[in-house]
Order: sequence, then structure tokens, then C-alpha cells
Amino acid sequence: MTTLTQIPEQLASKLLQIKAVALRPNQPFTWTSGIKSPIYCDNRLTMSYPEIRDLIAESFAAVIREQYPETEVIAGTATAGIPHAAFVAQKLGLPMIYIRDKAKGHGKENLIEGLVREGQKVIVIEDLISTGGSSLKAAKAVQEAGAEALAVLAIFSYQLDRASKAFEEAGIPLQSLSNYTALTEVALREGAIAETDLELLRSWREDPNSFGL
Repeated sequence: MTTLTQIPEQLASKLLQIKAVALRPNQPFTWTSGIKSPIYCDNRLTMSYPEIRDLIAESFAAVIREQYPETEVIAGTATAGIPHAAFVAQKLGLPMIYIRDKAKGHGKENLIEGLVREGQKVIVIEDLISTGGSSLKAAKAVQEAGAEALAVLAIFSYQLDRASKAFEEAGIPLQSLSNYTALTEVALREGAIAETDLELLRSWREDPNSFGL
């Protein structure tokens, strides 16, 4: 039986297997922000693999059962967090909502779709944490609706200090099922990267703005 302590490396291995995560320390990717990155993560691919998406859903559900048993609503971030929030809500038998990146420009101009009541305790499900800006925006939308954002739970985190500090300042807990550290360790063990790549990969996490310069 898989325990939560085993999930980071187990999930990292699955993400590498289906190429949801790619590591290119010597040929970095370029983010929209202009940051050079040795890693590219597309967790949308997990939707196409029933075994992996169920591992993710059950892991999220286990975290919520153990650490946030008072949860009343599961919220998904648009767009990649929506399917995973649906899987988790189904497992826990809880209502689900989703949060747009911006309010609709027509109709009721909703930012949150679905029913959330004032005072309800909400867990926000996200697919990926990079700098944390969009995830925090979603959690704050929950708060502005009069509900309580208990935490943001993500499939994967790049573990950037900028994100950690932003969540700490906002007073909202952040957890991820897997992370950059677990991924690099698994990638080395499985031969996806060389020992000589490790220092380069670690340097990116410490100072992403200077990487590749």
C-alpha cells in the first residue's frame, strides 16, 4: 500500500514516464515571463492515463482526509485544476466549484462557477505551482466570496522561494504531491539525467532569474 511519504517520488516517476515532465539542463525552455528553465511540466497529460489520474486523486483525497477533514467544498483552478478537482470531489462526496482566471464578460460575470456559501471551508486544487501568482489569486477569490481557503494543494511544485514566500505572506498553506527535488532524484536514479546535471538543476531552483545567462 502506498503511503503519502512515498507519493512524491512515485508520482515523479510516473510524470517522467508519460513525459508530462521534461528536463533539459543544457537546453533550457523559455517561460512566457522570459525566465530560462531546465524543466517543462504539462500535467494535463495525466488526464489521459486512468491509473495516474487515480493515483493523484486518491493522494489528494488522503491529504484532505488526514489534514483538512473539515473541508466542505473542493475548488479547481481553470483550466488544468478542474478535472482533478472533479475526481477528488467525487471520491470525497463533496460539492465542487471552479475558479476562472478572470470573471466572465457576460451574463452574471461570474469568477467562481458553482455554489459556495459564506463561511464554507474550501480546498483549492491546482495542477502546478511555479511562482504561485495564479494559485494565490484563485485562493483569494474564494476568500472574497466569503468562504475560507483552507489550503492550495497542487500536483507538482517547482519549489521556488518566490512562491513559498507569497503563500506564507498570504497566510494560506501550500502543499504539493510531488516536487522538483523528488523529480531530480528520481530522474538521476532512472537515468533521465546525468550526475553532472544535478548541480546545474539545483542552481536553477536557487536563482531562476540568473539561469542560462
